[in-house]
Amino acid sequence: MEVRWTTLTRGVQRGSRLTTPPRVKSGSMKFHTEYLTLRTKTKRAYIHLTPQVESALKKSGIKDGMILVSAMHITAGVYVNDNESGLIKDIDQWLETLAPFRQNYQHHQTGEDNGDAHLKSLIIHHEVIVPVTNGKLDFGPWQQIFYAEFDGQRDKRVIIKVMGE
Repeated sequence: MEVRWTTLTRGVQRGSRLTTPPRVKSGSMKFHTEYLTLRTKTKRAYIHLTPQVESALKKSGIKDGMILVSAMHITAGVYVNDNESGLIKDIDQWLETLAPFRQNYQHHQTGEDNGDAHLKSLIIHHEVIVPVTNGKLDFGPWQQIFYAEFDGQRDKRVIIKVMGE
């Protein structure tokens, strides 16, 4: 898997250049945005994102607020759960049972072959919001953030948006 990273703190993107002021206040609220570009080696994959989200939080300087983590593609999702390999395999098998790959999806009449990936994405959902308290992700026991890829092997983006004071 490749991960490329772009940081934007209320910056303005112009052509291929990115202008990024250090941190911007809107009243007392601060915002910090980062983009991850992911490319999986397989069609379906589950990627642990908590370290990247914690890094974005640290860079933001925010002590209290929230973080939005959102897949910017319709055949991927973001979820919160336990970082345990058996559970991740169970989630994958469960999704394949609910939305199995098959040839007869109506969507395939458009020339695509990823109807199941769209359905899996709806089940997982495209984003999560995690509270921030005292400069740390305010998780319950065992909670971690994951990206779920259902139509991989090409570049996909994830946005991490930190908001708070």
